[in-house]
Amino acid sequence: MNKATESGPGAPATDRGGEDRRQRKARQTREALADAAIDLILEHGLAAVTVEAVAERADVTRRTFSRHFGSKEAAALDFTRADGDRINAALRTRPADEPPLAAYRAAVRDWLTDPKTPGLHRRARTRALLALVDTEPALFAAYERVRVDAQDESVRIIADRLGTDPVRDQRPAVVVGAAAGVLTAALRSWARGTHGHDADLTAHVERAYAVLTQEAALAASHIA
Repeated sequence: MNKATESGPGAPATDRGGEDRRQRKARQTREALADAAIDLILEHGLAAVTVEAVAERADVTRRTFSRHFGSKEAAALDFTRADGDRINAALRTRPADEPPLAAYRAAVRDWLTDPKTPGLHRRARTRALLALVDTEPALFAAYERVRVDAQDESVRIIADRLGTDPVRDQRPAVVVGAAAGVLTAALRSWARGTHGHDADLTAHVERAYAVLTQEAALAASHIA
């Protein structure tokens, strides 16, 4: 654990990540609940798992669970929400003159290859959980909610980059719809093992984006 520091008289102790003790405790509790939800769902199946069981596995109360999550599905898929936040954070830092589609693709690459925060393909159990999304309606609904929220934020970021209003200008939504759609398709086929169980996700995603680029160029040539 990082050594706590003080930013001034009476200030809460913080670690080098900028968290005070209360924030760190809340994050650790949230992570424990998310881990417990994933473990229980993979061990027993979604239908057999209760919120109370998740809270008990994480050694917290049912009330504490409700402070962090609205459902067991949301808890189990919390890593997808965090990953969406990371992609959007990377998107905000892309060079201003970079085309939006290229910027989104690069942001995804940055997320997948970030050595400080491993992408989902480097975390145990996440592939197995993602494979359940298509077979469990409640998980699918929770996953779609996370995906839509992340893409809405991406649209706002792209609109800011273009200096436009996403309500009147459809370019941000079209770019994000295409770029995020490719990522979703790649994640789904990776989770199912469609292209080999041990396929590298980063290379898999890059190939998927290459397909989009090729198809877009082909379509443009035919239209012209």
